[in-house]
Order: sequence, then C-alpha cells, then structure tokens
Amino acid sequence: MDQLFAHSPAELTFWRRLVRPLVGQQATPFYLFSVVPIQRALAELDRAFAGLPVRHWLCCKTQPLPPLLRWWRQQGRPIEVVSEYEFRAALAEKFPPAHILVNGPAKHRWLPRQAVAGLFVNFDSLTEIRALAPLAKRLGWTVGLRLNTREEFDPEAPTHPTQFGLTAAEALRAGRALRRAGLALQCVHFHLRSHVASPAIYERALQEAAAICREAGLAPRFVDCGGGFPPPNVHTLDRQRADAEFSLAAMAGVCARALKLFPGVEEIWLENGRWLSARSGVLVVGVVDAKERRGMRHLICDGGRTLHALVAAWEDHALLPLARRTGRAVPTTVNGPTCMVFDQLARRRLPRSIRVGDHLLWLDAGAYHLPWETRFSHGLAAVLWHDGRQVRTVRGREKFADWWGQWS
Repeated sequence: MDQLFAHSPAELTFWRRLVRPLVGQQATPFYLFSVVPIQRALAELDRAFAGLPVRHWLCCKTQPLPPLLRWWRQQGRPIEVVSEYEFRAALAEKFPPAHILVNGPAKHRWLPRQAVAGLFVNFDSLTEIRALAPLAKRLGWTVGLRLNTREEFDPEAPTHPTQFGLTAAEALRAGRALRRAGLALQCVHFHLRSHVASPAIYERALQEAAAICREAGLAPRFVDCGGGFPPPNVHTLDRQRADAEFSLAAMAGVCARALKLFPGVEEIWLENGRWLSARSGVLVVGVVDAKERRGMRHLICDGGRTLHALVAAWEDHALLPLARRTGRAVPTTVNGPTCMVFDQLARRRLPRSIRVGDHLLWLDAGAYHLPWETRFSHGLAAVLWHDGRQVRTVRGREKFADWWGQWS
C-alpha cells in the first residue's frame, strides 16, 4: 500500500473482505458501493456540527445510485437535485416535495413539466424568476436566490468567474421581482465548487452573501452553502492531500459565525455529496497483461480512467492489490483497456510481484464515477451494493445487445 495515503488498516481490511468472495462470481471490472462508510461519515458530520442548526442535503449528482437514495430517504434526510432526471429520480424514490431542493441553472426549461407543490427552489437567474415565479406562487414553493460571489471561479482559469447565480446588482432586481410576484425570499445560496480547500473560503463567501442581502433588503431564513468539502484520502496529482487545510471543527466555527451575519436565519444548509460518498466505493479491475517500456512497467487492466474513473485525470487515489503483494517496487503505470494514452488509473511505484490475473481495488471511487462513465468501445460495468449485511448486484454488466440494440 502506498504510504502516501492514510487509510486505516481497518478500512483496507473492510474492502478486501467484501471484494474477495466476489471476484470468483462477478466478472471485472465492477463497482462496489457500501452504505457503511456513508453511515460513518454522517456520524462524523453529526458530531462536528452538534448543537448548530445545520441541515445536510444529499447532492444527487455526485452518486445517483437508487439504493443510496432509498437509504437516505429512509433516514428522513433531504436531497438536492440540479436536473430534470435527478428531480424525477427523487420523486421515483418517494422523497416528499418538502425534502427536495432544486438548484442548478436553466430550470425554467424543464421544471414546469415536472412541477409539484411544496418544493424548495433556488432561482439561478432573472430569466428563471420571470418564467417560474407564477408557478412558484401557485404551488407554494419555498424560494431562494443563488448568488455569484467572488469566491466562485473557473478552477482551470481562476481569473474568470463562473456562469452561475446572480451578481449583487441582479440580486437587487431579483428581490424586487419576487416581491412583485408576491413571493417571500426564504433562502440565499451560493455554490463554490468541489474540493473547497479551506473553511476560510466559505467564510469569505458568507460575508459577501450577507453584504448582498443587506444591500438588497433580503432576510433569508435559510443559508445554503453549496460546494464540496474535500474528502479524506484523496490527493491532487502533485501528491498533496486535498483536505490538508480543511477541518470539520473549523467549518463548524464558520457556520456558528454565519448565524450572526444573517439576522433571523434559522438553518445553515450544507451539500456534501463528494465528502460523503467518495469513500463509499471501490472500482475493482483485473490485470490482463503486463509490459515493460523504457524503465516503466505497464499493467493493462480491464477497467480504467476512460471508462470508469474520469476523476483520475485530476485526483490521485490509493490502489490496493487484493492479494497481498510484497517485494521490490518498480515504476508502474496502471492502464485501462482502451486505446487511449490518457487511460491511466495510477502511475507510481508498485510491487513487481503484481501479475496477470491479480485484482486491483481503486479506492474512494464513490463520487462522480457513475455519472461520468463512458462506453468507449466497451459496455458499462456491473454495479454492486452492500447494505451493511449483504452484497447484491443492482445493475448487471451491459451486454453487446444492450449497447448495439439501442439504435433504431
């Protein structure tokens, strides 16, 4: 195991014990997700924010997995959606409307087709308000505004702002538009991005949001802090821990101070799909070939980045041989089966004793993997779910007939 990662021996044993009996029954590659790490993560959140009026929403886009949504609803917890398909999934899994928060841009294009009474809806633009305000009034929605703070920028071009939310000037106009429509603003929202490195970033965004509210005469009951806490045991490609500057205790302090920034606020909302779900899954691949190239060993696997793990393009995850392989470690690239140089799960020193026929577990594969799967000349992998007691297949491996037969 690469010493860079801090997974506990108990975590590694947990995944090995779950996967070992499966490899003889289920062809690789496959995903295995478990509710157990999510239960532990929720308990951690509840301890960290104890005594604060904080509500945790499941960010559906991170892991749109039916048994996870079902389990979350059974806990009485609410869900946040950003698209028509996610919204319909929440309804299909029987979330009550009062437990569904609709975020995201361009909702006016689809929400009228699906609208039900009693939703939480944050408007992303003046266009949305014009189109949806009459519907919101008629159906009794609890409405809010999404703000664009200076903390929001394109991570690949940090000098450029994102396209989301309302500027301070637009928020002033939006407040007036809501009042004309007979709607009382109940929520203000911002969404920073995934991997928010430090609680200080949230604090600056909250201060700016509070200033916008004062200027626009807005008094929200709820403040929705969108954005993802960086999950543990995930690294950047330059081998730095994503959560090196983050702590839940510091974030709890930010939330406590936010209550004083917004007079009359009743709750702080947090949406942390990645932080909750990243640790809840593994991608299991089989080694099908091995090659040497100018001092680099290549392990060719039946699953990889192109098909199953797009986040490997910017995140470094632990890679665990199912069999306990030891001995001399050599520079190794773990490749997927596609004809793409890009198709790399990992590049690091691994034991030379790993061989064809072995199985590898790519850890922390629970966030954004299912939404970003591809069919690059291959079918979709099987998906298995562990409910804390047993493992079952919740989606079978895609067959050729399924892939080719979708065309008319």
